[in-house]
Amino acid sequence: MDSIFAPKSSSISSLSSSALLSRFLEVSSSRKSSSLTFIGSRPFRPSSYSTTFAMASNDFSKPKIITGDFGYVLEDVPHFTDYIPDLSTYSNPLQDNPAFSVVKQYFVHVDDSVPQKIVVHKDSPRGIHFRRAGPRQKVFLMAIMLLSVGTTCASPFTHVLDISQVYFDSDEVHACIVTCGGLCPGLNTVIREIVYSLYHMYGVTTVLGIDGGYRGFYARNTIALTPKVVNDIHKRGGTILGTSRGGHDTSKIVDSIQDRGINQVYIIGGDGTQKGASVIFEEIRRRGLKVVVAGIPKTIDNDIPVIDKSFGFDTAVEEAQRAINAAHVEAESVENGIGLVKLMGRYSGFIAMYATLASRDVDCCLIPESPFYLDGKGGLFEYIEKQLKENGHMVIVIAEGAGQELLSESMQSRNQQDASGNKLLQDVGLWISQGIKDYFSRQKTMAINLKYIDPTYMIRAVPSNASDNVYSTLLAQSAVHGAMAGYTGFTSGLVNGRQTYIPFYRIIEKQNKVVITDRMWARLLSSTNQPSFMSDKDVIEDKTECISGEKKEEDPATQFLDNGNRADGVLENKEVSSV
Repeated sequence: MDSIFAPKSSSISSLSSSALLSRFLEVSSSRKSSSLTFIGSRPFRPSSYSTTFAMASNDFSKPKIITGDFGYVLEDVPHFTDYIPDLSTYSNPLQDNPAFSVVKQYFVHVDDSVPQKIVVHKDSPRGIHFRRAGPRQKVFLMAIMLLSVGTTCASPFTHVLDISQVYFDSDEVHACIVTCGGLCPGLNTVIREIVYSLYHMYGVTTVLGIDGGYRGFYARNTIALTPKVVNDIHKRGGTILGTSRGGHDTSKIVDSIQDRGINQVYIIGGDGTQKGASVIFEEIRRRGLKVVVAGIPKTIDNDIPVIDKSFGFDTAVEEAQRAINAAHVEAESVENGIGLVKLMGRYSGFIAMYATLASRDVDCCLIPESPFYLDGKGGLFEYIEKQLKENGHMVIVIAEGAGQELLSESMQSRNQQDASGNKLLQDVGLWISQGIKDYFSRQKTMAINLKYIDPTYMIRAVPSNASDNVYSTLLAQSAVHGAMAGYTGFTSGLVNGRQTYIPFYRIIEKQNKVVITDRMWARLLSSTNQPSFMSDKDVIEDKTECISGEKKEEDPATQFLDNGNRADGVLENKEVSSV
């Protein structure tokens, strides 16, 4: 057993773990005045560290925040022990697993956390952190003030109870997996690795698949998942469980979870799905159930905040490049050829931006975050005409959410929504294709040959590439480790290259978008040499607001650094959103 200060009496070190724990509770109750405490094996003063979550007030809806010296903030995830007393713990089977027990650094220290922002100044506060993901070995670490046997003076020392424990017995685990929303490369890989991790790491043999998204909890039968069933599904696109949008009925879903005896729920989906997972978790916690709700973020648009990227994004960029290459070949092969490619990106233009940067053949990239206009000096049509005169061909990439404000107000589906609550978008690719044709028809200066390519559903349906397969595996394994350690109400995600557990409220508070004042967008502009397409009206309005002082300061929480990290170190009070 580890200790910083050796006890004065050897009889104390011979106590069993349970006896030592009892002795600690007995002594600590009589020594509440002691000011020295420990986090893990590191001493700190209670005045410097505080936990601001709702244990005292029993208001569990508030974020679980731990603060420390030098501006350290841990936005922690909920744990069973926050709201369920007297839980049993069990030996962690990983400590006896030959594949993992020999890896010295495989187990994660209980105090490990990952900073959200890694680019800092010398006088910057330590900032926001998230709990590092991974299997826990030392789950009871405490500062102990023990009385030496037979003496009247205290012998202070930190004692780590080296007990590799989890909060579920393998035989009692009844896990389920559900996929919701649109398709994305890597869904089957995540399903496979959750099943494999539960079976081969923790000896869990009861894993169910929920058929057809959220409504499958109460409207359909489950699918038994075993390593044999999921063995080669990662080689296929789509999801073997089926998916759907909508169908979220919190009471029915939680009732079904209770009725089926499920105690681990793994939910794979985008921002809307994670909002649903958050509501399910809150209802489960309200009922006091020992049920883990763990999310795995899935969005091909990469529009989930905080995390470095979503699984499937790398595959989407790679497949989008193929469409861009085809458009370039078509445009280059004819006189005044224009290749137009529409890519996914309802509100965020990450796929279009990264595919453009990767391709190097694109002359213009249009995304939702960067407004543009068509006619007049400095407009898109003028730029297209200039490029054709200079180069004889042109390739344009447009995200599906770009230019929606320019489409006709009379279009019927403008204010309609799909089952997930997303606004139905018009096909901006077809619309702008026709607009380009009409412009050159009116000008009568040159004949163009335009080819329009929409690879949207081809990209969504492919299996994940090697990079996303590895990433999906890490996400799935991290979620399982967190669930077995008793954490709940979290999303497993990559932050600054490290696997973390992120509380739901941080994932669902807003969408991740391209910051057009960021260096990455500047790199794209230098690659395509396209203009900003900012209209004279926008420039005049912008200057007027600045002169009058009426321009509102941008929310610092939306400012990101190169790698997508927030540029501010300010912690705001967040409330858990609902569907």
